[in-house]
Amino acid sequence: MKVARKIPTVMFSQHPDHASKPYWHIKPFIETHYEVEECFRMFSEFGIEEMMWDWEGKLVDESVIERLWKDYFEFFRRKPLGEEVFLTFRVPNPRVESGYRLGRAFMVILSASQLAHKAGLPKYPLFEVILPMTETAGDILSLQKSFQKISQATQESFNGSIRYKKQIEVIPLFESIGTILRSGKILREYVKLAKTQLAWEPYYLRPFCARSDPALNSGIVTTTLAVKWALSEFAKFTAETGIITYPIIAAGSLPFRGGLTPETAYQFLQDFSGVKTLVLQSAFRYDYPIEKVKSSIRKIKEQIPKSFPEILPTETYKKIREVIPWFEIPYREMVEKITPAIREISRSIPARRERSQHIGLFGYSRQVGKTSLPRAIGFTASCYSLGIPPEFFGLAAGFKKSMRRNRVEMIENLYPSLKSALERAGRYLRKESLKQLGLKEMAGEIKDIEEYLGRELGAKTDAEKNHAELAGKIVTLFLKGKNFQSELEEAALLRRSLG
Repeated sequence: MKVARKIPTVMFSQHPDHASKPYWHIKPFIETHYEVEECFRMFSEFGIEEMMWDWEGKLVDESVIERLWKDYFEFFRRKPLGEEVFLTFRVPNPRVESGYRLGRAFMVILSASQLAHKAGLPKYPLFEVILPMTETAGDILSLQKSFQKISQATQESFNGSIRYKKQIEVIPLFESIGTILRSGKILREYVKLAKTQLAWEPYYLRPFCARSDPALNSGIVTTTLAVKWALSEFAKFTAETGIITYPIIAAGSLPFRGGLTPETAYQFLQDFSGVKTLVLQSAFRYDYPIEKVKSSIRKIKEQIPKSFPEILPTETYKKIREVIPWFEIPYREMVEKITPAIREISRSIPARRERSQHIGLFGYSRQVGKTSLPRAIGFTASCYSLGIPPEFFGLAAGFKKSMRRNRVEMIENLYPSLKSALERAGRYLRKESLKQLGLKEMAGEIKDIEEYLGRELGAKTDAEKNHAELAGKIVTLFLKGKNFQSELEEAALLRRSLG
């Protein structure tokens, strides 16, 4: 089954996780007014088909359409927005953030139609948005109703001769373990509501599973199991309703945030078979050799159409629900122990984009248990900089219980690259840091993980040994209350990702 429109296989985002200077820029920090150039370069030089233009929590260039067409009109005449390449707004969720930014985003979408009309381009260059923190079918429906009202008011108030789009298509972004597990149910409820309240039914949906935020809140094993179940549920939803699903997954470069790099993309697609759009964040694009990045993108575009979901039985869902607290509870306990250090370290994480104050999943910061933390990139960067990759937080306790209950085989089947992910993260483990930071209990757990993997964790290459040395300096300087900014940035370059 296919839909009439083109579905992008590769999307790029503005996630600020890169350590290096982008190849086209003069410094690692990307000011908002350079993001239009970045957008064009990703379309034209990398063949990426879609960009996530982020209105949630960062400063945004609202004249993006005017600037793209003014500076690069010939390119977009050959590859029209909305047909060949796509600009997809990630809009604020009005349930948790003031609606004025959402209204501004909607007006840009509507005004793009007027600009396209004048330029002789396709009349709906923008027609789809990403809704973060989707928790219910009502969230999706509410956004569509809001757009309808603004569209109608625009039609009546400004220019009746131009036909504005009445219906916005919504990509629901599921960001917590609970909503990812319920995502199939949410889609079913949404379709029912759309029929009764909008007299309309979608003929395709692009459900979007986050990878970083659920890991921040619950750890890597539970996140992967939840996403695998969601991919299965989306396939079942399509079989039941006839509405085609094109799942999206966004992952960072370090294993904790998904482990998606130009070197691991093939394995990632094997782990998450059935995904139809991969979101490539800044570290993927800027912290690896440009030819390797381009080659990986070509391979992703070749492989994704051949990727089909694994249909999981209901019994697997019951086992996943059983396993989640075994990993989640000890993970959160460890996070609470290390929180004071993480908060201090995160203040030195360099900015990569211009941000406004973010209203996130649990308010202005991310909440794990009773603990407020920086967002996922800052959290991951802080942990790695100290030599204590968060992949290992609470992991041994989870595996011990899984072994006693005969659930390890299921976990490994659903997460085929688990061991390689842990081995990769383990190369940035500095065991001395555990003692220095008062994490003696975790030191014992690392031995259990090494027994499970059948090998010792720690630096292997010269770059990894240099990273361990820098992590040692960062820990020492941190404990003495001294500045460690340069060491932190140098370590990020070595691991090819800020966080």
